Amino acid sequence: MQLDGRLSRMLHVLIHMDRVEGPITSAQAAQMLHTNPVVVRRTMAGLREAGFVRSEKGHAGGWRLVVSLDSVTMLDIYRAVGEPRIFAIGLADPAPDCLVEQAVNESMSEALGAAEAMLIARLGQVTLAQIAKGFEARHATCVTAGER
Repeated sequence: MQLDGRLSRMLHVLIHMDRVEGPITSAQAAQMLHTNPVVVRRTMAGLREAGFVRSEKGHAGGWRLVVSLDSVTMLDIYRAVGEPRIFAIGLADPAPDCLVEQAVNESMSEALGAAEAMLIARLGQVTLAQIAKGFEARHATCVTAGER
C-alpha cells in the first residue's frame, strides 16, 4: 500500500518557498519533490484555495507564499490537501453479521478514533516556523562541519 505524501510534500515545498525571493514554478517544486508538475499544481490548488499561496501567471510567474510560517500549522496544511486518510489499518467488514467481529470493530473504531484525535491535536500544535527551525539547526550543523 502506497502512503499518501501530500502533507509531507507540501510542508517541504512551503518551507522552501519561505526561503526564496519571488515565486517558484511548478516545475521547480516538482524537481524538489521528485514528482510531476501536474501533481504539484493539483496539490497547490488546495493551498491556494485555503489562502496560503497564490499563483502568478506569465514568464516570471509561479507559486508565492502569502502567509508567515508562524501563522500556519501542520493541521492547516493537512486540511488544505484534503485531509488524507491517517491510518492504513481499518475494519475488515464495517457491517458484519458476526457478533465477534462486531466487538472487534467497536474496539478498533474506538482505538483508531482516539489515536486520530491525538494526532490531529498534535498537528494543530506544530507551526511551519517550528519545522523550519529544525531545518535551520541541521543546516547550521552542516555549515559548521564544512558540508553543504
